[in-house]
This record gives sequence, C-alpha cells and structure tokens, in this order.
Amino acid sequence: MKYVNIVVQVLLLYGIVLVGGWLRNFFHIPLPGSIIGLLLLWAALSLKIVRLQWIEAGSYFLLSFIPLFLLPATVGAMDYGDVFKGKGILLIPITMISTFLTMWISGYTSQFIARKSAKKEEVPCE
Repeated sequence: MKYVNIVVQVLLLYGIVLVGGWLRNFFHIPLPGSIIGLLLLWAALSLKIVRLQWIEAGSYFLLSFIPLFLLPATVGAMDYGDVFKGKGILLIPITMISTFLTMWISGYTSQFIARKSAKKEEVPCE
C-alpha cells in the first residue's frame, strides 16, 4: 500500500505541474509551467487546500532522484574546460561569495519570518 500511496502522490504533483503548464499556455505567462505549478502548490499548501500528508511521501521519493538530474549538467560542464581555463580561478571566490550570500539571506529571511510569526502567536494578557 505504501508504494501505491507514493505513486498517487507523484501523480498528484505531476498533475499540478501539468495545470501550471496549461495556465502558462492559456494566459501566455512568461514563466515555465513547472514554476507556475510550484507556485500553485505553495498557495494550495498555504491556504490548506492541499494537506502536506497528501504529497509528502511522493515529494521525498522525487527528492531522492535530484542527484541524477544534476549529474549530467556537471558532466556537461567538464566538456568546456577551455572556457574555464583563463578565468576559471575566479569561479572559486564567486562560488564562495554566492554561497555565503545565499546562506546569509536565507537565514535572515527565515529568522525574520519566525520572529514575525512568534509575535502573532503571542496573546496579550488581560
């Protein structure tokens, strides 16, 4: 039954991506259908239209395959060694700085949201 549950959840996620693609084509939105589907899923989860339990196992299943999708891009970059020869050493500090900035902005944003939601949850004593 566990595998059937995962298949149904993956199909639900795929359906959301298809709806995003359909909306993109119908309204001529300049965003990929997958991104529109992701935004739809985020909105549905935020508004509690879709419960996390309905897609959680399928999401974890799909996340386990991400390295397979990223590996071809890494191997493909190895074919362009001549592009990285001259200024390739600059990629190291650029990667380090962009990683640091991403971590800093993500941390700051998550702490800001956590503080804001903690203030909402505080009930004033009367």
